[in-house]
Amino acid sequence: MPHRFDTIIIGGGQAGLATARVALDLGLTPLVLEAARSAAGSWPHYYDSLALFSPARRSALPGAPFPGDPDGYPTRDEVIAYLAGYAERLDADIRTGHRVVKVAAGVGAGARPGRALEVAVESGESFTAPAVIAATGAFSRPHRPDVPGLDSFTGTVLHSSQYRRPGEFAGGRVVIVGGGNSAVQIAIELAGHCRVTLATRHPLRFMPQRVAGVDMHLWLQRTGLDAAGWARRLLTGGKGTPVFDTGTYRDAIATGNPDRRPLFTHLEGDHVVWADGTRERVEVVLLATGYRPGVDYLADSGALDQAGMPRHRGGISITHPGLGYVGLEWQRSFASATLRGVGADARHVLTGLRP
Repeated sequence: MPHRFDTIIIGGGQAGLATARVALDLGLTPLVLEAARSAAGSWPHYYDSLALFSPARRSALPGAPFPGDPDGYPTRDEVIAYLAGYAERLDADIRTGHRVVKVAAGVGAGARPGRALEVAVESGESFTAPAVIAATGAFSRPHRPDVPGLDSFTGTVLHSSQYRRPGEFAGGRVVIVGGGNSAVQIAIELAGHCRVTLATRHPLRFMPQRVAGVDMHLWLQRTGLDAAGWARRLLTGGKGTPVFDTGTYRDAIATGNPDRRPLFTHLEGDHVVWADGTRERVEVVLLATGYRPGVDYLADSGALDQAGMPRHRGGISITHPGLGYVGLEWQRSFASATLRGVGADARHVLTGLRP
């Protein structure tokens, strides 16, 4: 007989922890199932030098301000420590080492017909609840794009999720595919050790990190653009999220290393073939091409579209009553999938799922 709960949250990273806190505030008793041995989400797997693009005062989960300088930009390790402390202080049932393998319609004891969902974990144990929140976020499944010749490239192909530090690339030639915040940050770090090119479909788009001495994220909050779903095209121009820059990134790229070029046409052997027809040997192609939601446990449920993306409206499933999502990029706004935004999305979803 599956164990019965009122709310099950899949994932113990920033989205799952925020959802658990909101659930507790709403009088629920959530069960959090986390695959890893600690509740820190994807953060332990990011590169060593990663720092948040928003200041600490705009990077907190519900009920717990980020410690330290409120105008500083927390590092990866500071975020990991913050999440660990948050989980430790959270009065919720968090079970690590519980990898969810399947979510399906269930008939748990006391469940409303058509509303129970059963969650199975790798060990064979199962749980049931009328509300299940997929909070494994948008950063757990690295996206490998369909680049001509990529599968037969004889050099090294890495995703940015596999990058840790620049020293191992010393003296080499690296082409980074992608032009977002992480791509630019990695490119500039690598440029001190090797020759680097950012290959992108569109020119890089920069947004000033600070305006009139105030971080842009605070301006976005004050204008309401941070939480406005309609602001997506305004903020991205239809060409992806801009790179936040104090001016140092733009200046570094102006030196020519790293440089930016239009995306190559294809790969041949260990060469890239650029749009002008020139060929160049490279050691490493690094894909800074983002992630897709890690929701494989829903693959056979009918809750995903053909591309494996959740079918939802504002984080509430349009296919399964009782199923919700927290932590998806642009789930409801620019702030979705960030430390500052997951709490508001969690409240929207949990209140929307309540009978």
